[in-house]
Amino acid sequence: MPSCVIDIPIGFAKITGDKNGISSVSIASENGKSNIIPEELLDCVTQLKAYFKEELQTFDLTLNPEGTAFQKSVWKQLQTIPYGKTISYLELSKHLGDVKAIRAVANANGKNPLWIIIPCHRVIGSDGSLTGYAGGLSRKQWLLNHESINKQQSLF
Repeated sequence: MPSCVIDIPIGFAKITGDKNGISSVSIASENGKSNIIPEELLDCVTQLKAYFKEELQTFDLTLNPEGTAFQKSVWKQLQTIPYGKTISYLELSKHLGDVKAIRAVANANGKNPLWIIIPCHRVIGSDGSLTGYAGGLSRKQWLLNHESINKQQSLF
């Protein structure tokens, strides 16, 4: 399956996909940066770069992640969280129709193969705390700050 690694402000992202859609976007190591972007991945690369330049808030890509029907339902619901907003795992479970499924929802959220594209970083604890994130809590905080309307301005 075609893949590439691109440089982004919070590290490197590996993108995988084919004519059927983007199947994964994940954290990658530095040493694999691609010089050539496969045609099937060009739109994804372009949109990710626009997102990081604050020129894009909603991705318009054909997605083709592998997962169970339940995981896919959670990932679909994640895509409804607006740019710059957060919800709790409990709220996400309520939107999916079963508050008792909070652990299963959190597990599916953690297995999201489309980092940033499906915005699992927008899900936080009920008390407003950052909770586990496959990309690391520092990246989660960076992404939430990046999307924040009221960005903290540096004094120096």
